Amino acid sequence: MSAAPGRSQASSHRSPQGEGTPANTPAQSPLGKPAPYVDQYDASLLFPIPRAAKRLEIGVPGAPPFFGADLWTAFELSWLNPRGKPQLAIAHITVPCESTHIMESKSFKLYLNSFNNTPFATADAVRDTLRADLSAAVWQGSPVQSAVGVKLLGPELFDREPVHELDGLNLDRLDIECTRYTPAPELLRATQGEPPVSEVLVSRLLKSNCLVTGQPDWGSVQIAYSGPQIDQEGLLQYLVSFRNHNEFHEQCVERIFMDLWTRCQPVKLTVYARYTRRGGLDINPFRTSHPQALPPNVRMARQ
Repeated sequence: MSAAPGRSQASSHRSPQGEGTPANTPAQSPLGKPAPYVDQYDASLLFPIPRAAKRLEIGVPGAPPFFGADLWTAFELSWLNPRGKPQLAIAHITVPCESTHIMESKSFKLYLNSFNNTPFATADAVRDTLRADLSAAVWQGSPVQSAVGVKLLGPELFDREPVHELDGLNLDRLDIECTRYTPAPELLRATQGEPPVSEVLVSRLLKSNCLVTGQPDWGSVQIAYSGPQIDQEGLLQYLVSFRNHNEFHEQCVERIFMDLWTRCQPVKLTVYARYTRRGGLDINPFRTSHPQALPPNVRMARQ
């Protein structure tokens, strides 16, 4: 059994779906449709979706007023070494939010499955293949400005993977009435005319649904801000109002950021959500108004 082709040869047949087309829509994605199990490397399984349309919905027609990234964890990554022995790793993947596209998660899962019976010379070759394919997909139609980050953790490092909850004041302690289950930004209020505050607030009650299938997505969210004090009861009611909302993880976090940014007018704002995994993948969007280091991709107990 021979090892997988080098990066240059693999690149020659890399053609993610939708390449050269103006847009891929969620309805065209593999979501909610039968899909064959492909166990030989095939980058064309990747299905990127443009960010622009959903950003228009939240009032971001051009460059967004935030920085950040989507932090993915792939728990089901395997390939063969040159002698045919299966290899395992956990992959931490960082997709810059400036990229033109997001990666549809089922297509990402199918793409990762295509590594299962493919031989690679080394783990580094797997990492480099992932980085090149994912970068090409999320920057379709634009010169790549920053590559997707990929870090592989082999089994010898699994014991070092920590579990830690989001830090901050727990909003879920509040005894509130909740009656709204679709996004209600009018619930957001901030105290104007008083000294500004700096707070970090967290909730484990974030839930939304897949944009295409309607299946539930469970998450926790951390909101750090400086500026007029945000009413905590209204904020928690607002976060709960996503409960029946159909939207991808990245889009929900950007909607939360923009609603807080426009209605509460903080000086600084960071929104970070960690969603439970589906199909061996979790997605954890991070958006901030000011440049700062990305948080470590540390899973929570529910992940």
